[in-house]
Amino acid sequence: MEGPSIDPTEARIKSLTLAGFTLIEHGLLIIIALLTLGAVAREVNSVILAQTITLADILLMFLYTEVISMIAVFYNGRGSVAPFVYPIFIAITALARLIVLQGKNMKPENIVFEASAILLLSLAVVIILRSHKQFGN
Repeated sequence: MEGPSIDPTEARIKSLTLAGFTLIEHGLLIIIALLTLGAVAREVNSVILAQTITLADILLMFLYTEVISMIAVFYNGRGSVAPFVYPIFIAITALARLIVLQGKNMKPENIVFEASAILLLSLAVVIILRSHKQFGN
């Protein structure tokens, strides 16, 4: 019994298509990294001009750092669990920044909702990391 034969032309088309998508993916990651570095430079410049550093500035820099880290994780280990966890960290930092920036003007129930979202995301990270450790995927 022979297996299904693979058409060389079809295999080549699939290979070229995959290579094209990989090239697009890498190009977009480079663009994201460059835009992030530009945003970092702009933020540092505004801090220097204002001659003051606020907690919001620090949290924004953490967001930028996490975006760059997510790109680095993509290149270092695609098969690991980290690519799933970094976007969650970014979301947690973004929510924390939102609470800090708008905390005084927000309704108390909105603060509770956002804090609950942070808790839920944190639990998701714990579950992902423990299941990865347990199942070794």
